[in-house]
Amino acid sequence: MIAEAELLGELRRLRSRVPQVTGVLAASVDGLVLAQDAAESEAEAVAALTAAALGVGSRLTETTGQGRFRELLVRGADGYVATYAAGAHAVLTVLAEPRVNVGRLHLEARRSSTVIGELVDASAAATPPARVVPPRPVSPPVPVGPPAPVPIPVRRPGASGPRGGT
Repeated sequence: MIAEAELLGELRRLRSRVPQVTGVLAASVDGLVLAQDAAESEAEAVAALTAAALGVGSRLTETTGQGRFRELLVRGADGYVATYAAGAHAVLTVLAEPRVNVGRLHLEARRSSTVIGELVDASAAATPPARVVPPRPVSPPVPVGPPAPVPIPVRRPGASGPRGGT
C-alpha cells in the first residue's frame, strides 16, 4: 500500500521550494492518481493525460536512441507542464507559472521524482502479487452426431388418403 501521506508531503515540499509551482500530481504510469497538491479539480484527467504523454515520450526517446524516458517539458502561453519519470511505477507532473526559473524547476522536481519513485517502487515491491486463481477446466462438449433421421411418409400409387383407399 502506498503511503499517500508521504507522497503528499513530498509534493508539498516541492511546492514550497519552488513558489511558482501551481500544482503537483503523482500518478501511476497507467494514469491513476496517487497523490495531488493542486487547486485543480481535474486530477484524474491530468493523470490520464500524463500517462499518455509518458507513453509518447518513452516511445520517442527509445525510437530516437535517446534511452529511457526521464522528463518532458511543455510550455504553454500561461505556464509550464513538466512530467518526470518517478521510478518504475510512477510519474510526477508539475504545473508552473510562466515566470518560473526552469532550471530551478528541473532541479527540485528531479529531486522530488526520485523520492516519489523510491516510495512507490518500495511499496510495489512490498505488495505481494495478487493470487491468480486459474479457471476451472470446462468439461469438453458432448459430441453431437448428425441428427436422427426423420421418417418421411411414403405414398403409394393409387392411394388417395391417409388410409390408402377410396
